[in-house]
Amino acid sequence: MTETDSRTDSRTDSRTESGTDSGTKQARRPMRADARRNYDQLVHAARDAFRDTEADTSLEQIAKRAGVGIGTLYRHFPTRLALLEAVYRDEVDDLGDRGERLAEEAEPFEALVAWLDMFLSYAATKRALFHELIEVAGRDSELLTHSRQVIETSGGAVLARAQEAGVARADVTVGDLTRLVGGCTMMPGATEEQQRRMLEVIVAGIRT
Repeated sequence: MTETDSRTDSRTDSRTESGTDSGTKQARRPMRADARRNYDQLVHAARDAFRDTEADTSLEQIAKRAGVGIGTLYRHFPTRLALLEAVYRDEVDDLGDRGERLAEEAEPFEALVAWLDMFLSYAATKRALFHELIEVAGRDSELLTHSRQVIETSGGAVLARAQEAGVARADVTVGDLTRLVGGCTMMPGATEEQQRRMLEVIVAGIRT
């Protein structure tokens, strides 16, 4: 199967079934240890590839990065959409889980800064995947609705804690922060170093 074929298949499948079902049903099935290892390697390789080269990276390149054959990739992700969704969900769920731990364990402002740093990495992946997911799954798909809820909940928790401690501006919302930090990844040609510097500027602006 060629890259063009796989992309066409993903669009066809999205018309006949919920796009997120294709990615999450596979992830919920019990897997042998070796199958789980291959699944995780493929998701991680796809995430890194999309960050490096945008979402048009071929499935063959992703399989090569993961150190598996293309047949193994298709057994786990029968369509390109299934792989895109798995990467996107993995990123946002990790952001949510780590945000919960930060809210419980770290000092209020340290937790907020750490969450924003994680969101910066998430936004870099989102930038590469978002438009293709919108095209084939829709802005109101279960996956994108889920991601918005996770971001608002986890980011809102660390921000509220910092505001209650008096170390972050009271007039800032989590929506303000995600737009500011997300914007750091949208500038054409911005290096990771520059993105980090811009994040430092944002952090300085919200500290009381």
